[in-house]
Amino acid sequence: MYIKEFEVRWNDLDANRHLANSAYINFAAHTRMAYLIANGFNQKVLAKHNIGPVVFFEHIYYFKEVFGDQPVQVSLELEGLSEDGKFFEFVQNFYNFKGRNVAHYEMMGGWICLKTRKLIALPDEISSFITDAPKSKNFKVLTKEDTRKFMKMPVDLVL
Repeated sequence: MYIKEFEVRWNDLDANRHLANSAYINFAAHTRMAYLIANGFNQKVLAKHNIGPVVFFEHIYYFKEVFGDQPVQVSLELEGLSEDGKFFEFVQNFYNFKGRNVAHYEMMGGWICLKTRKLIALPDEISSFITDAPKSKNFKVLTKEDTRKFMKMPVDLVL
């Protein structure tokens, strides 16, 4: 399990003076990218392959409040990965300064070619950046169908 610690700053709080939901999302994203960067998957690699990550969905389950001036630790585990590396799913947990689990976060995403703006498989030469990530106890091989498991489809506004 990969863990990153954050200082909860004044601007991370909401009107209730606890950690804002947007801060949870930012800390989760920062943790994912920190893990990748620490393992050599940085902006240069993304630029070389002209790829970028895209989020399909995020879910956060809150258990306890986190207040200002209290550090928070965010874990990272790979919950799923497609055989070609096109789709990935991470689970992340938030822990307060006492080590108590205060929130659980799940996200699924994929890789897009920044030129065509289409989903692509992760190139073989860089797939180990993801395949070597610490895996959750529920890790599974993802399929395209997993990306639609909540059956949400766009509904356009009729003008």
